[in-house]
Amino acid sequence: MLIADWLAFWRRCEPQRQALFDVARQRSYSYAQLADAADLCALQLQSLGLQQGERIALLAANCPQTLMLLFACARLGVVLVPLNYRLTPAELSAIVADADPSLLLHDDVYQPLAAAISMPEPCRRLALDDFSCLPMAGCLPDCCPDAELPLVIQYTSGTTGQPKGVMQSQRMIGWNAINSAVSWKLSADDCALVHTPFFHTGGLHVLTTPLLRIGGKLVLLPAFDASTAVRLIDEQRITALFAVPTMFQMMLDTPEFASARLDGLTFCVSGGAPCPVALIQAYQARGLTFKQGYGLTEAGPNCLTLHPPLAVSKAGSVGVPNMHTEVRVVDAEGSPVASGDVGELQLAGPTLCSGYWRNQTATAQLFDGKWLKTGDLVRVDADGCLYNVDRKKDMYIRGGENVYPAEVEAVLLQHPLVLEAAVVGVSDARWGEVGRAYLRLRDAAALDEPALHTFLASRLARYKWPKSLILINEPLPRTPTGKVQKNRLRS
Repeated sequence: MLIADWLAFWRRCEPQRQALFDVARQRSYSYAQLADAADLCALQLQSLGLQQGERIALLAANCPQTLMLLFACARLGVVLVPLNYRLTPAELSAIVADADPSLLLHDDVYQPLAAAISMPEPCRRLALDDFSCLPMAGCLPDCCPDAELPLVIQYTSGTTGQPKGVMQSQRMIGWNAINSAVSWKLSADDCALVHTPFFHTGGLHVLTTPLLRIGGKLVLLPAFDASTAVRLIDEQRITALFAVPTMFQMMLDTPEFASARLDGLTFCVSGGAPCPVALIQAYQARGLTFKQGYGLTEAGPNCLTLHPPLAVSKAGSVGVPNMHTEVRVVDAEGSPVASGDVGELQLAGPTLCSGYWRNQTATAQLFDGKWLKTGDLVRVDADGCLYNVDRKKDMYIRGGENVYPAEVEAVLLQHPLVLEAAVVGVSDARWGEVGRAYLRLRDAAALDEPALHTFLASRLARYKWPKSLILINEPLPRTPTGKVQKNRLRS
């Protein structure tokens, strides 16, 4: 079934089933209402003369119109490009130049930012409110039959360089929905809080598109607020919650968390960045199933699952492959590694992207035959559970020994004074490379290097210790997905 048919199916079968609650406007949409709105949106796009394969850029906070546009684009074969509103006009201008859209839609909040973007000709800017008032032209067309055409282009976070546009086809998005529903045991009775931005794959594809495929309910926040999120989990009887580790920590730190009614939550899943085991345990202490997920914009994103029976005994693992995901872990020569050894995780299956928009070189580097090279280093235990070790590009070699910054960061975060930690490799005349740790502390006066070395002595081999520390007062620079921007730290 093509994505454009999902809403029509539920409109026909259960028209009054609730699809969406928009918190900002306190408005609910049934599946019939959402399907009707998406059809109207397709007619309005058609009135602008948009053709199959053309791109629409969208600069807006999370809102129902994004989902209406998604399904309208699926019907017409048009490509939706959600833009990161946290970027500067210069950064967005570079992305828009690459995407080359025919139309830029924006909400009222981001109108000034939209006006500051340099636009390629003949692209036009249009406010969402003005777009919704456009006259309809013609009849509703049949659904675009080509499931391999891009439906969404999402630009990567750019932690290691210039963002690249990941082409996500209807085939990819549809199979991710199936993979997620089957492997995570989602059902039409599930309700998810959606607060991560739609320009991020976690916002659009971890729970949003899977639940819309199977008739579930979404509670939509325009932006994340920890206290509001905790309140809505109770009020809306949320059953499934996705967030990045920083968000889970912020919810844990709210005054409301201790007394909130959370018994309706079937599971919490963390993604986007490694999650400290102590944070996982804090949620498990409330009787919740809390697990790390694993995925990336280029593959799914729901690739692995830590099933509930293993959530405690395998805390820290990202689980086992989902039903429709193939996995291999290989060394630098492409040979499988032994159990317990570290290698690069590679994925195969119908949930892979079609490559990078207008970037054949990067696309060729992404694939090895049917396998997508994630660039993530993992190890597999004797039970087949995978553990994320680090990014391949972040690893450094100190005196011939591989050092994985994520492992060092996890230990640093166990120190009671450490709020945030990031480790990068820097050049060293004697050892080739050594670690440099950037730390944000609760009390900077209470920790010095000798004290930290004493703490590390029983927890890490000496060659893994950072050789230098830099104490910072501001939060570490992060992408919208919660990943530390180590390229900014290095520079």
